[in-house]
Amino acid sequence: METLYQKFIECKQNVSTDTRKITQGCMFFALKGDNFDGNHFAQQAIEQGASYAVIDDASLAPNPSFILVEDGLAALQQLARYHRRRLNTPIIGITGSNGKTTTKELIHAVLAKKYHTQYTQGNLNNHIGVPLTLLSITTKHQMAVVEMGANHQKEIDFLCRIAEPNFGIITNIGKAHLEGFGGIEGVKKGKGEMYQYLQETHGIVFLHGDDDTLAELAQKNKKITYGTRKLYDIVGLCDTNSLFVAFAWRTRYTASEIKKAPFIQTHLVGLYNYHNALCAACVGAYFKIENNLIDEAIAQYEPTNNRSQLKKTTHNSLILDYYNANPSSMQAAIENFSAMNAQHKMLILGDMLELGETSVQEHQQVVSLLHQKKLHDYILVGPIFSEIEKEKSFLNAKEAASFLQQQEIKNKTILIKGSRGIALEQVLHTL
Repeated sequence: METLYQKFIECKQNVSTDTRKITQGCMFFALKGDNFDGNHFAQQAIEQGASYAVIDDASLAPNPSFILVEDGLAALQQLARYHRRRLNTPIIGITGSNGKTTTKELIHAVLAKKYHTQYTQGNLNNHIGVPLTLLSITTKHQMAVVEMGANHQKEIDFLCRIAEPNFGIITNIGKAHLEGFGGIEGVKKGKGEMYQYLQETHGIVFLHGDDDTLAELAQKNKKITYGTRKLYDIVGLCDTNSLFVAFAWRTRYTASEIKKAPFIQTHLVGLYNYHNALCAACVGAYFKIENNLIDEAIAQYEPTNNRSQLKKTTHNSLILDYYNANPSSMQAAIENFSAMNAQHKMLILGDMLELGETSVQEHQQVVSLLHQKKLHDYILVGPIFSEIEKEKSFLNAKEAASFLQQQEIKNKTILIKGSRGIALEQVLHTL
């Protein structure tokens, strides 16, 4: 591994797994997927400027720029761990069923006010993305925030043993990836692996204390707490009447003054983002960032990637939240939308994927919630919703867009939410 590491340093820590993103002098890892074999592109990577190609196919013609390993993916992961152990950079690991990407972005925004901080780009949070994030951390980085996603048990534990975080956050535990985890108890066990790792390594948890499930899981952990109770390290107060999340915060020692504290006006839609923002304030306070800089970072952050994002068109106000969806996030979004002070509300909801045997039941509960909240102006998109309610459903986003194109939709506030695979961006041009 030391030989591979020296070549990685020689490549100035530039690593690629995609021949479309080769940079001069980088190290290319030839990974395998369901429909491709990166070994077939190793020569192309060298011709495009890569200094080395890490391959695991011994049948390839000899090339002084090829580095043969037993398993390309394992080599990438081992290199990442090897590199991480040579860094003094504190690493904060983040996982959770919902909100982990937004929380990561907020924490980075806060930490960047004082520290040179590296963080997961986009949602490169899996067994390939986490190693790539780690390999991008240099000795100049004073902090790092690494997002970790999972859809089955033992995955968070595996990623923790590569990234070796000093601190950890579980945003929440909900009904996400139920098929892979084997139900909600499986999700709880899988996400809880973050706390187990930190307990074993004497790391610190940033704990959302109001969440009873998380509090129970973190009983034996060293922790810094945030929430609404005065006994927490960071205490928050939220304005529930605002379209955008607005909140104030204080430390445990000044909690009695919280009603006098200035409210931070964020660009985040949805009360469920309040605890994500409060978490970022908690992390900032722990790392001794001045209160005004924490407030400034959170107020300035603008969501992207269609997560809790407000977009105004010529005729309507759109709440874009279709990067991902599961029963927990869907319920929170609908309840928040129902309570929102807005006239002429409409919803465009897409199927929630990867729910396994509970899929039809969970989609039925969404429809029932719409009726319960008296939200009658909606359309549903996807084959699962179409089985449940045929009159207001479309098999795919293209069909939904054709229907919407024929309607005159004006002066409405519209929530658009569904799993990424439903591609609800196809309806935007009609609104």
